[in-house]
Formats: sequence, structure tokens, C-alpha cells
Amino acid sequence: MATRTKKAAAKTRPVKKAATPIKRSRPALTAKTASAAKAPAKDIAATYNRFKEFEGKKYTGMKVGRSHKWYYDKGEWKETKITPDEWQIHYAVTKRRAGKAPEGSGVPVGTEYNWYILAHQNVKKLNANDYSTEMTGVKYKLAHKRADKTTWSASDKAQRKRLIRIFQGMIEQLERELREG
Repeated sequence: MATRTKKAAAKTRPVKKAATPIKRSRPALTAKTASAAKAPAKDIAATYNRFKEFEGKKYTGMKVGRSHKWYYDKGEWKETKITPDEWQIHYAVTKRRAGKAPEGSGVPVGTEYNWYILAHQNVKKLNANDYSTEMTGVKYKLAHKRADKTTWSASDKAQRKRLIRIFQGMIEQLERELREG
């Protein structure tokens, strides 16, 4: 039989000559590119821990406008119905950074935070036992406790006053949006 297989046909095809690679010259080093090439790596921890200013207040940590990405382990969300339209919730889980923290950056292990979260939760029932859920919102730092301290940065009373100011600001914003609506 005179039929050729693909493998046999490939063996008899003429071999193409490799194209001559085009030589590209490097751009000339300017004073700017030469200094950038010799510059030491930026100390990310130093930039994280350096004092920054926002609206007249000094702070340390991540620069305003940057973001973190986290993965949450399988957590436990408990909810108790208080009124027909109000539920008390409790959620406990370990969250894990999506990437790695830069060496030497961030607060010491053992540092604690007290955040207050205002969120909008969209839920859709998928079947008898499953719901898709998505939350968007804001979180506010009320206080922190340094790893080497036994007290919070703000008393319970000061945290409540801050929370009241946050709620008042949120109410003003919602009323403004309603008027402009």
C-alpha cells in the first residue's frame, strides 16, 4: 500500500532554514538610566513604617489608596433573628494574605484591631440550602492594641463617640444622596 503516514510525510518534507536573528543594540545609558540601574532595592518596610499625612493627620502603615487582597478560610457565620427585619450576626475565621507581606513591614505579631464594618450584603437563594452572597462596604478603625501593650489606643467611651460620628457622617451622606437623587 502506498499511503504515507503523517509521521513519514514529516520526515520527507524539506527542512526550512532558520531565519537569521536580528541583532538589536541596547539603548545608550543616560545618567538617569545608569543611576536607576545602580540604585539599591527600595526598602518596603521603611516606606510602610514611615509617617504619612492624610487630611492633616499623621499615620503609619499602608499608603492611602493602596489595597490588600485576602483569602478567608472556611469560617462560621451565625445569625439570630432579633426582629422581622433585624438579625444579630457573628462571623469568625482566619484570613490569609493573597501574597506575601514585604519582609519587615507591618505591625508586630500580636497587634489587635477593633474595626466597625458597614456593609451591603446581596444574597440570592440558589436552592434549598445554598445562597450566593456578596458584601461591599466600608470598615473603620475604632482602636488598636499594640502587641506589647495591655490597653487599647482608645477607651470604650472614645470608641463609641467615634462610632457615633461615623454614623452621623453616613446619615448626612445618605440624606445628601437622597436630595441629589
